[in-house]
Amino acid sequence: MIKMFSQGHILPLFIMLISFPYCFSSFQKIPLSNYLHHQTPPHDTPRGYPTFFRSINDDQDDSFEPNLESLFKFETHETFELPRLAQVSSPTSSPDTVNVDDFGAKGDGRDDTKAFKNAWNAACSSELGAVIVVPKNKNYLLKPITFSGPCKSAITMKIYGTIIASGNASDYEKDRLHWLVFNNIQNIKVEGGGTINGNGKIWWKNSCKVDKTRPCQHAPTAVTFYGCKNLRVDNLKIKNAQQMHLTFQNCVNVRASNLMVTAPGDSPNTDGIHVTGTQNIQIIKCVIRTGDDCISIVSGSKNVQALDITCGPGHGISIGSLGSNNSTAYVSDVMVNRAKLSGTTNGVRIKTWQGGSGYAKNIRFQNIMMHNVSNPIIINQNYCDQDDPCPEQFVKSYKVGL
Repeated sequence: MIKMFSQGHILPLFIMLISFPYCFSSFQKIPLSNYLHHQTPPHDTPRGYPTFFRSINDDQDDSFEPNLESLFKFETHETFELPRLAQVSSPTSSPDTVNVDDFGAKGDGRDDTKAFKNAWNAACSSELGAVIVVPKNKNYLLKPITFSGPCKSAITMKIYGTIIASGNASDYEKDRLHWLVFNNIQNIKVEGGGTINGNGKIWWKNSCKVDKTRPCQHAPTAVTFYGCKNLRVDNLKIKNAQQMHLTFQNCVNVRASNLMVTAPGDSPNTDGIHVTGTQNIQIIKCVIRTGDDCISIVSGSKNVQALDITCGPGHGISIGSLGSNNSTAYVSDVMVNRAKLSGTTNGVRIKTWQGGSGYAKNIRFQNIMMHNVSNPIIINQNYCDQDDPCPEQFVKSYKVGL
């Protein structure tokens, strides 16, 4: 049942199975340096934005919270069970405290990349576990950096201050797709209430969506967790990403909670939280307002829960796109429950390309409140996100159950 009102929508929707042709193939892992090229189509392609979105030059108000509680009340339904997330282990002795300032970081706008790298190496080699401290009231400028594991024990990174990305495009010549990467780490928490600022304006103004004379190119993802297990990301502000804000790729047992993810509504391709090849992930009590999908879930993802999400502006909550370039993709066991969407182009959607194969199954959207949403529900099996029309392709079968 779908109830519609003049100013909003309440959407309890249960999608049992969506299958696109040539089903059931195994997920292929993509090297970190190449995954955006393979997992998604060229992402910097023209797409219209509603006129009520902010300008990329507007100041941001991080206190934004749509006040819809007075309009609607949620219906309650049981959610399906996720496997219990493994707990981040704690050493029997007190962990080492590793302050980035003790390794030469200044937090004054000059390059602190080397200090952060040295602090990470010290923490990762600790037998007792370590707490990395990024002090408050400072701005630490970082070039692209990878925090690599495996580490000898559990690590907590407490970000109290602000980490800001280098705005010099030449710093990204070796890897244009990533800024901060956490790679192959088990038992890690990243928290603290501080800010990660992707400094994205220089990338947005050079996007082909903003400047039609420029070729379409990728820009860095602000924060990427790749191949991590038993991961917690909590109580952080992530803002103004160069392109995507936060990506979980090929991770297992993830909890992302109490995050504020923000960028102007017309900032191109700035997805909030992107989930790819990841299993057993909970996204809880996050406020996401960006220029693209608030949450996007793509191939290889299984057991995904998004609970108590506030979304808007942006493009809504999406499964896909899946099956680009005749590829095989699958997503299963997804629950989106108690979400509030306001001022978005789309509500909840599933999008697949012609010619792709695989499936999207056991997808449940329920207790969704929508206000000023242009397209509340979209299931698009002819998705095409490029300038030139996509060629018609022969389709053997589509199975859609609602």
